[in-house]
Amino acid sequence: MLEAAQNRHEYTMSIEYITLTIYLGVLLTLGVLFSRFNKNLSDFVRGGAQGTWWMVGTSILMAGISAYTFTGNASAAYEAGPSLLVVYLANCAGFAAGGLFLGKWFRQTRAYTSADVVRTRFGVPVEQFSACSGLLLGPVNAAIQLYALSLFTSTALGLDLVPILITIGVIVVFYSTTGGRWAVMATDFVQSLILFSITILVLVMTFREIGGIGAFFSHFNDPKIAEDYRLINEPGHFSGDRFTLKWAIIVFFMQLYSQISLSDAGRYLSTKDGHEASRSAWWACILMAIGSAIWFLPAMATRFMYENELMTSGLDKPAEHAYAFIAMKLLPNGMLGMLIAAMFAATMSSMDSGLNGQVGTLVRNIIPRLRGALGHHNPLPAKTEIRICHISTLVLGAIIITYALLFAVQDKITLFDAYLTIGSIIGVPMGFPMLAGLWMKKLPKWSYFPIFGACVIPSIWSFIDEAWYDSAWTYQDRTLWILVFGVVATLICRLLAPLSSKRQQEEIAEFFKRMHTPIDYDKEVGRSAIDYQQYFVLGRAILFIGCLLMFILIVPNSLYNRLCIVGVSLFVLAVGGILCWCGTRTRRLTNEHLAQKQNDESGPDAEQGTTDA
Repeated sequence: MLEAAQNRHEYTMSIEYITLTIYLGVLLTLGVLFSRFNKNLSDFVRGGAQGTWWMVGTSILMAGISAYTFTGNASAAYEAGPSLLVVYLANCAGFAAGGLFLGKWFRQTRAYTSADVVRTRFGVPVEQFSACSGLLLGPVNAAIQLYALSLFTSTALGLDLVPILITIGVIVVFYSTTGGRWAVMATDFVQSLILFSITILVLVMTFREIGGIGAFFSHFNDPKIAEDYRLINEPGHFSGDRFTLKWAIIVFFMQLYSQISLSDAGRYLSTKDGHEASRSAWWACILMAIGSAIWFLPAMATRFMYENELMTSGLDKPAEHAYAFIAMKLLPNGMLGMLIAAMFAATMSSMDSGLNGQVGTLVRNIIPRLRGALGHHNPLPAKTEIRICHISTLVLGAIIITYALLFAVQDKITLFDAYLTIGSIIGVPMGFPMLAGLWMKKLPKWSYFPIFGACVIPSIWSFIDEAWYDSAWTYQDRTLWILVFGVVATLICRLLAPLSSKRQQEEIAEFFKRMHTPIDYDKEVGRSAIDYQQYFVLGRAILFIGCLLMFILIVPNSLYNRLCIVGVSLFVLAVGGILCWCGTRTRRLTNEHLAQKQNDESGPDAEQGTTDA
């Protein structure tokens, strides 16, 4: 009997491996399919500004989450309950601002990259500083996300961390290299579909196991739980004074201000026009609100039902495994591979977006300046630019994998604290001038470096204070002082604005005028077959995945679990069918528009020819 159980377990795990392998194969195939959309640099780094709102909006959301959401953030939910939601409330607020006006403004800059926007607002020196800093620091954030995913996967599959980490990194680099921005957006959409379908299933099964929604919230009356799960906690209750009112205010601002500054303009540059950019932001806001409601309740339920079992499991940093722990217990046999695929989805989307953005900045903003300094002023051929994009993606991918391996060998910093610490030390000083430059029209171009320098002072002093005087700085204290210094420096620069040259003042005025000028999509971009081909390619890939999910029914499961598998499969198939239907409709409308445009252009010429005859 023991041998039969062992054989069943091996059979089930084989299905998990097969499911995961096929899913990764679909992502690689999408990269190859969308590579034919890349004809020039604009296509590679911003999808030729032809991305649909639903594809761009989903990509925006997926770029903002990672497996860290289900490890580092899940550990915070396990420990402190609803206090963590302030992070996602800030994200929703940022997306809402994009829907109301920011998405439209950023798209109407007509830029290829965020560095283009920085150049037109602050000038070439700031563009180069921002671009080079991004190339150096961007891989650090991607490495944290890659490490988080590898940690989750190694736990779920019982495999070594390092080989898993390298394998995942190589896969992301491959499809980012072949397909560029088009592959990034397409795979983000497919991965979001898998992510939401599986995490909703985990939530449903969690409520079923715990006895319903009412039973779940009844645990908040437990004195021990109630003490930790207050929305705002007293200082000293958690290490580093986390989850206090001060912490909540600082974290909310940190999450929000990065989304309402010039540094975040790149997320909207792939849309067709300002209206589409606004719709993409609202779509991301809706998805983030839904995700905030479903992603962290299972981690809390782990503490309610399995706290002793998790804490005595022998896992390193067990709280970071809270989500994976309950999912592995409750999911139907054969669905673990799809859960891991969902975690792949979360991290790969962040990594590929970061890779694509950094490569675009390198090829669009850094290399032309270097060539100009060497006396080469002629633009590179389109094929050469694409080739440089491919090589750059491979190099940056290798750097990210190396950084992630370094994170894997240290055990002093938790993921949640690492993410916020890096944000407060590096992200806030660099981003503050970008925030001020967007909202203060009369802030001079030269103001970036004085403001950045002022913001760096508290960040540097915090390290000196900790190293020499053993003072403990929390990330909220560090961030608060950075903001104070930044505000003072901004006000001083604003008062000195009249000293700027008239030419600089005119350039700034032109930047804001262009940002508020609507885009005529037909004239500036133009309709093409890509408008409907993106529907068909994605729709067919999703239909294929939905059919494959049905094969999980061959794995031994209870009737309820089989119904859950069928439900997930039908949901995926329905989305694929809707996309194919939309593609057919869009193809008809596009062909009618192109035919009408051709008639309008040829009509006057034909009439003139008849008159001359």
